[in-house]
Parts: sequence; structure tokens; C-alpha cells
Amino acid sequence: MNKTRDDSDTGERLRRLRLRRGLSQRELARRAGVSNGAISMIEGNRVSPSISALRQVLSALGVGLADFFAKGDSEPERVVFRADELIEIAGGAVSYRQVGANLEGRALQMLHERYKPGARSGARMLSHQGEEAGIVIRGILALAVDGTRHELFAGDAYSFDSRRPHSFRNAGDGELVIVSACTPPTF
Repeated sequence: MNKTRDDSDTGERLRRLRLRRGLSQRELARRAGVSNGAISMIEGNRVSPSISALRQVLSALGVGLADFFAKGDSEPERVVFRADELIEIAGGAVSYRQVGANLEGRALQMLHERYKPGARSGARMLSHQGEEAGIVIRGILALAVDGTRHELFAGDAYSFDSRRPHSFRNAGDGELVIVSACTPPTF
């Protein structure tokens, strides 16, 4: 069975997390740099936020995407994860399938990424603590790091300090497939 993020509970999860932190919607919006209406619409499941927008809101709560979507049960130590056991933490034009459900206490996050033609990592440049690296399996990756643009093809790889502003975009006509890792886990 392929496990995917259930968008219908994203709003409720966010609301419960916000309330556990003792924050109003207005205060969370202020800390995240978004409108109060955006928080209200996400919590009411009237919109499905982009990964970058959700990451921005969760960052204000001190929570990564992986922890946000973890089921809460501690996962026994595993060595092998079958293709249908990878956890979808994005969906849509960009798919991030993560190895393992709960990365709490882990130093490394592995992702199988798929971008539809023209899809990008978000409207804003990403920047976060850590390092990341990846290998292009199929397609053409337009990678921007610190204002420098790079074009990578199947077999090409990248590695950089994630504090440097960066973005990913599918620059080809077909699907872009990347296998990546970041430390510490940031989704």
C-alpha cells in the first residue's frame, strides 16, 4: 500500500500543533511572515499549502515537515524500505518520497524526488541549516545556489551547504528524478 500525505488532515494537524504551542492564528502568522487569513484557510482545509509555504509556517513552530507528517508512533529500527513503503511528504507537481516515517533523532534524511515538467521547489529560494547532496537519475535539473545557476543531467550530482539560498527546477520536457540526502533532516 502506498502511503501518502492526507491533505484533509493537514489543517487539523497544524491547528493542534499551534494550540499546543499556545499561539493564536494571528501570532503564528506574524512569526511565519504570512497573513492571518492564510493560517485560517490552511487550518480550515480550504487550501492545500505549497511545500515551501508549509515549511515556512512550520519553521515558526520549530517543526520540520517530516516530524509534522510522522504518525507519532516510534518506528522500530529498520534496514530495508520497499518502494511502496516510502512516505510521500509532498505530492502534486513535486513529489518527495522519504525513507522512513519518523526521523526524530535521526541525522540523515533520504528522499526520492520527482518533478513534473516546469515544476520547482517553490516560489522562494530555500535556505536552512545543514548540508544536502543528490544525484540526478533522469531529466534535467536547473539548480540555483547563491545566485549561480547550474544545469545537471542524468548521472550529475550536487553537494552544498544548505544555508546558501537555493532552488530546484525541472528544466526538461520529461519527468526529473533525483535521489537526495540532507543532514540534519529539514522536511
